[in-house]
Amino acid sequence: MANPARPADRTAAPRGSGAFTATEHRLGNGLRLVLSEDHLTPVASVCLWYDVGSRHERPGRTGLAHLFEHLMFQGSASIPGNGHFELVQGAGGSLNGTTSFERTNYFETMPAHQLELALWLEADRMGSLLAALDQQSLDNQRDVVKNERRQRYDNQPYGTAFEKLVAMAFPEGHPYHHMPIGSMDDLDAASLADVQAFFRTYYAPNNAVLTVVGDIDPAQTVAWVEKYFGTIPGTSENATKPAPADGTGLPPVMGGQLRRVVHEDVPSRALMAAYRLPVDGTREADAADIALTVLGAGESSRLHNRLVRRDRLAVVAGFGMMRLAGAPSVGWMDAKTSGDARIEDIEAAVDEELARLAADGPTAEEMERAQAQIEREWFDRLDTAHGKADELARYATLFGDPQLATTAVDRLLDITAEEVRAITAERLRPDNRAVLVYEPTGAESAAGTEDDATEDEDR
Repeated sequence: MANPARPADRTAAPRGSGAFTATEHRLGNGLRLVLSEDHLTPVASVCLWYDVGSRHERPGRTGLAHLFEHLMFQGSASIPGNGHFELVQGAGGSLNGTTSFERTNYFETMPAHQLELALWLEADRMGSLLAALDQQSLDNQRDVVKNERRQRYDNQPYGTAFEKLVAMAFPEGHPYHHMPIGSMDDLDAASLADVQAFFRTYYAPNNAVLTVVGDIDPAQTVAWVEKYFGTIPGTSENATKPAPADGTGLPPVMGGQLRRVVHEDVPSRALMAAYRLPVDGTREADAADIALTVLGAGESSRLHNRLVRRDRLAVVAGFGMMRLAGAPSVGWMDAKTSGDARIEDIEAAVDEELARLAADGPTAEEMERAQAQIEREWFDRLDTAHGKADELARYATLFGDPQLATTAVDRLLDITAEEVRAITAERLRPDNRAVLVYEPTGAESAAGTEDDATEDEDR
């Protein structure tokens, strides 16, 4: 994977340059350590990214990466039960973990004088969780994850919409075809041997990036990391983790609109769509981000002004982007109808706005507003020690270079209006989208809710 394009040389200082730096270290067992000092507040953030996500799962065992995120909080050989939570929160810190298609991360933000505790806790479960992992812990967290799926996906209006769109945008067998939450059947099928093998394969220091940001003493931090992580063995050469299936080989354009009508008990009709966009880490991905901001981010966007304010066809209308480094990124559109508005009218208006941007590009005012909005969001993330630690870990894990986090906003600010117009014309078009149309059924007819799937053209 090529590194993100660096900004062109300029005589003036970049407008968005971040005022933070990072240093890198490598332990003998392969662990990558990235440090960044920030003495503004007396806190320190520890962020540990493992290079494993749902794209690494094999068929029939979806959801393992997310399930293991939960298991990592169930105790280790040294810290039983909820001890990890209790120690961090008792020391005045906060913690969590998340799973995505491309990685699993764990993080703590602590009072600066409690940094050593956070490092020890992360090293302890990396090195000794397997000794404490048993059938009871697996069964307990399997039930927790299944309930999470019910609450966040299956029992929410439109809750499985993005899951359906992803499955349409990435064909069967593609490593990004399924969501990190996994399926109920696969969660039920996961055995203790499965999760033990998963840990041995992916939870090793040479498959991880550790970032520490905040009010730290770098020399002391390196010494603590060496002390607690340095003795954990890396994955041996004979047991190297399998590479995820290549997800970048798809055609840039789907080659035909995929369409599915969903009959569910939802509040209103809805039109949703997913577009294949350029792989993250490229100028084209940054241009697509700006295009979607112009089209659908906030009340000043084109879709909100057209569909909500002017035509009053929708109560919600917007675009978002899921950046992916190992597969085409996904641009998703969401419009919920107002009253008895017709889906056909909303779709026609959306296509008109896309065609207009593809033909004429954004105005100077739109470019300035979109770039300022993205720049503000970026600096909001960098305003906390955890935000900096997370971005450094992301660029180190997915692109091999944490230093790219310090210049990411400059690359976005370098994008031109012509690049935005060109990527809109190339990717935001009817033959490059998966479409969901939601038709409300009402509670009394919820039993007859089979989906209708159609394909406008051959892929």
